[in-house]
Amino acid sequence: MTAALFPAQEIGSLAKPRWQLLGQRGAPLDPGAAEEFRGDEARLHFADDLAGAREALLGPGAPPDRADRARDLGAEFAIRFLEAAGLDRVYDGEARRIEMYEYPIRQMLGFEFQGHVRSFDAKYYLKAAVVDAVGLAAPYHVDEFDFVRAHARAEPKLPITGPYTLADWSYNQYYLARQPGWKGRGARRSAQREFVVDVARRAIRPTLRALVDRGCRVIQIDEPAAGTHPDEAELVVEGFNAATEGLDAEFSMHICYSDYRALLPTLLEAKRCRQWAWEFANRDAPGHDGYAVLRALREYGDDRSVGLGVVDVHRDAVEPPEVVAERIGRAARYLGDPGRLWVNPDCGLRTRSLPVARAKLEALVAGAELARAEFENPRR
Repeated sequence: MTAALFPAQEIGSLAKPRWQLLGQRGAPLDPGAAEEFRGDEARLHFADDLAGAREALLGPGAPPDRADRARDLGAEFAIRFLEAAGLDRVYDGEARRIEMYEYPIRQMLGFEFQGHVRSFDAKYYLKAAVVDAVGLAAPYHVDEFDFVRAHARAEPKLPITGPYTLADWSYNQYYLARQPGWKGRGARRSAQREFVVDVARRAIRPTLRALVDRGCRVIQIDEPAAGTHPDEAELVVEGFNAATEGLDAEFSMHICYSDYRALLPTLLEAKRCRQWAWEFANRDAPGHDGYAVLRALREYGDDRSVGLGVVDVHRDAVEPPEVVAERIGRAARYLGDPGRLWVNPDCGLRTRSLPVARAKLEALVAGAELARAEFENPRR
C-alpha cells in the first residue's frame, strides 16, 4: 500500500493505437497512422529506449520483426500513457494480448477452438471446447511481465483471466463426458467444478508461480463471468483458492457488472484475496446509489481493501473530478475506513478511444486528489 489516501491503479485493457495494429500485421504505416505515432511519441516519449523498434515501424521495407517491434512499442506506449495520467500501479494495457479469453486458452493443452460466438458487448470471440484433461504448454504472461517490470516507473500490476471465467466461457465436453449416467443438473455441476479446479491447478497456478518467481508482486484475477451465475459463487472461490494456494503475492479479484450482494458472503471465502476490484460508477445514478453495496462488506466484517470503480467505461462522457471525489467520499463512509480504498475505472478502458480514456484517468486522479485533501484537512 502507498502512504497517501486513495492511490490510483489500472484495471485492465486499453484500446490499441492504429499504428500498433498496422505494425502487428507487418504492414507499413499510412500517413495518418505515422502522424498519430509521431504525435504520441512527442507527448509521451515512449520510444526513447526503443529506437530500433521505431525504425522498424516507421522505416521503409518490411523488416521481419516489425510485428514484434510494434508490440514492444505498444506496450511501452501504454505504460507511459497510464503513468502520465498519474496512476500508482500500471501495466501495459494488455498490448500483447488478443483478448482475455483466447490468449490464455492458446497456452493450454486439452482445448480445441470451435468457432466465433457473440459476447456481451456485441463483439465476437473464438470459443473453445475442452476435449481432454487441461494442461499447460508453458507459463504465460512471463515475458510480458518482464518487459513491463523493466520499463515501468510505477508499480506493475498484472491482470490475468481467472479459472472460473475460462471454464464458463468454454464448452465443457471432456469433464461432462466423464460423469456417469444421466447428464442432469448435478452431473453438470460436478463436471464444471472439476473443469474449474483443473484450469486453476494445472494451468493458472503454474503460471502464477512463474510470475511470482519472476518478481510479480501484485496480481489481479479477472472473473467477469462470476456475476452471470451467482449460484456458482462457490466455484469462483474454489478456483481462486486452487490457483493461488501457497503463493506469496498481493492478489485481487476483479468482477464487473454484477449484483455483488448475490455473491456474498460466499465470495468472502477467497482466502488469499487481499482486494476486491469492483465496478460501481456504471450503476451510480440519481435515485440509485451505486456504492451502497459496500455496506455489505462492513456488515460481514470483511476488512480487505477495495479497488473502487469511479469512472464508467461504457460512456464517453468524462466524469468531473468533483463527482469522482464525492463517490470516493461516499464509499469511504460506507466502509468506515478511507485507508482501504484504491481508485480505478470500473473495468478496462478498451472500449473507449484513447483520448477519452486519458481524460477519464486524469479526472480519476484529480478526483482522488480532491477527496484526499478533504479527508486529510476536513472542514471544521
